[in-house]
Amino acid sequence: MPRPLGELEDAVMTRVWKWNRPVTVREVLEDLQRERSIAYTTVMTVLDNLHQKGWVRREAEGRAYRYEAVSTRAAYAAALMNEAWSQSDNPAAALVAFFGMMSDEQRQSLRDAVRIVQGPETREAQEPTEREAARPPRDENPGSAGDHDGR
Repeated sequence: MPRPLGELEDAVMTRVWKWNRPVTVREVLEDLQRERSIAYTTVMTVLDNLHQKGWVRREAEGRAYRYEAVSTRAAYAAALMNEAWSQSDNPAAALVAFFGMMSDEQRQSLRDAVRIVQGPETREAQEPTEREAARPPRDENPGSAGDHDGR
């Protein structure tokens, strides 16, 4: 499980993930400097640390490196969620609490993700056919209502 990124590591990785291509220290530096005062050597150290931790791969280009993400931000987020969930002593309760924190849009994203994971075969088996959907519901207990001793 990856440890959560620090604030500056996250700021650097956000750019690497967003640009989705090999980047230089200079490119990241110039973009970060729009938000904060930061030194070239600081960005270089952060990218080197991210390389040592396995977050980015690098390829030499002249006297510098180009850095590229090893995995996606979605994979990082999923690993963090999985780690947090696995730490719970009651995973079902943790999920219920998490779902309760979600917006309607996030819950719809969750439904979409479940459909994708289930695949078309599972969905077809679970979804009623047009004929079944149009049929009125059956009484699950046919002998219970209005059927008292044949009267």
